[in-house]
Amino acid sequence: MKLQALIILSLLFVFSCKTSKNAAKMANTDSVLIAKGNLYGSGSEGIEKQNTIIDNQSDWENLMAQMNSVNKVSDTFTETKIDFENYIAVAVFDDVKGSGGHSLELEVTTTSEKRIVNIIRTSPEGHATMVMTQPFCIVILPKTDAPIEFQ
Repeated sequence: MKLQALIILSLLFVFSCKTSKNAAKMANTDSVLIAKGNLYGSGSEGIEKQNTIIDNQSDWENLMAQMNSVNKVSDTFTETKIDFENYIAVAVFDDVKGSGGHSLELEVTTTSEKRIVNIIRTSPEGHATMVMTQPFCIVILPKTDAPIEFQ
């Protein structure tokens, strides 16, 4: 009997808790990871630290050509053909780093007013390889009219 009362009280407590209004308004957006890694050209690809939205085939092909100018990194992409009628690509490039072990991750959240792309940067702990790297991450998102904000 005590166990049943404890279960009922626990359920009442859980169902009576309120959630945050922001949590209810925000939803994770389905993004598809196209590429994540590092450029190893010591910056000779000519890609500055940037957050880029690509919405057409020409810009996409130009970006891939620039990324491939030193090493053919597009061979590691999960997709190279994007349906720009229905999707956009979001590409984030970090600064050129003096060591390995750096990476980027993108978390995309949608509110009623905008899409928020949260950029998560990780750095090596302890010793790292002494190689020049430039972290990048590229995802595709369903096309909408909502503006994109990078954080």
